Amino acid sequence: MKKYAYIGCLGFLAVITTEFGIIGILPQVAEHYQISIDKAGYLLSAFALVIALTGPFMTLLASGFNRKKVMLTAIFIFLITGIVSSFSPPFWLLMVVRILPAFLQPVYIATALAVAISKADKDRKNELMSIVFSGVAIAMVTTVPIATFLASLRSWEYSFVVQAVVSFVALAGIYFVLPSMPVKEKKSYGSQLKILTKPTFIISTAMNFFMITAWFSTYSYFAEYLNKAKSMDNTMVSYMLFLFGIIGVFSNWVAGKMLNRNIAKTTAFFLSGTILIPILLHFSGGDTITTIIAIGIWGFLYSPSFLNASTYMISSAPDSLEFANSLATSFGNLGVTLGTTLGGWMIMTKGVEYNPWIGLIFGALAFLMIALRSFLERKTVDARKSSCEIGVNQ
Repeated sequence: MKKYAYIGCLGFLAVITTEFGIIGILPQVAEHYQISIDKAGYLLSAFALVIALTGPFMTLLASGFNRKKVMLTAIFIFLITGIVSSFSPPFWLLMVVRILPAFLQPVYIATALAVAISKADKDRKNELMSIVFSGVAIAMVTTVPIATFLASLRSWEYSFVVQAVVSFVALAGIYFVLPSMPVKEKKSYGSQLKILTKPTFIISTAMNFFMITAWFSTYSYFAEYLNKAKSMDNTMVSYMLFLFGIIGVFSNWVAGKMLNRNIAKTTAFFLSGTILIPILLHFSGGDTITTIIAIGIWGFLYSPSFLNASTYMISSAPDSLEFANSLATSFGNLGVTLGTTLGGWMIMTKGVEYNPWIGLIFGALAFLMIALRSFLERKTVDARKSSCEIGVNQ
């Protein structure tokens, strides 16, 4: 049912606002706490690292619980995070409350996707998943730029107020709209862990990791990059985030349609941005109009990255959707961690204007993984044909 997909999207909006809302205010947070920009980046990278390390285990543990209760618990913790953070606590406490919801973020995403497609026909599953994942793009066009804009007008704490409000609305939506959803048949841990022995799944996981690393080496420092490399003020950055997101909403819809036709080609098409965007940003120089066009293309090609990564991984393990998606979320966030860390290192050693070139290198590695999986799948098909021909001849 589409209703379930939209509720999942609403919760995803809260999740993404909390995880990535920090991106637009990193320079202000660094200034408030008198720390370097790369240390402020820990608020994003630590969040992502917790997801990467605990996501699959938490998803396995939660796989037998009532799905509505799991989603309510996860979003409630996101609400607490927004409330505490809005009071500008000491940096160590801000870090702790930022980390807490990270333990349940992949659990929420995997559960929301499972709920969205629970009563769907096979040919509509990718479309419903794209509705859930559109929460990423909607956050980029609404809550993230609004939070950044309010922070530029008043103070960075207002960004967390927005996060808390969005989490409260999502919590109410899940509570009043979703019915109780007990798990009727819990899959054994062993049956789900089997996917870790599949070479195509492992390669798909590597593709996800490299792709997200590529994007986040620059995107994690979106505000810093536009401030320093493109001489935009904080208000202009909030407008750019708005542009980025509004194009991303359309992009997620397009990606959902394309994925129903060909998953590998769709993933490769959007992945091309990791190669194209560094070149466009480099040659846009200080020209504002050209930079805005480049940011629009960036938003279009980046926005479906999590949807593409999850769909690409799930397609190699269709019988273990929740566990496969939790691994997609975990390795994607490991990519966020590495991308943010490498981006911070580049800023401190060379300058933020060099960050997009990190994306180009990891984007090339992601393309290599797509080619490798395609080769293995063709090899498997050819081997089956040969065995069938031998059987017929005998």
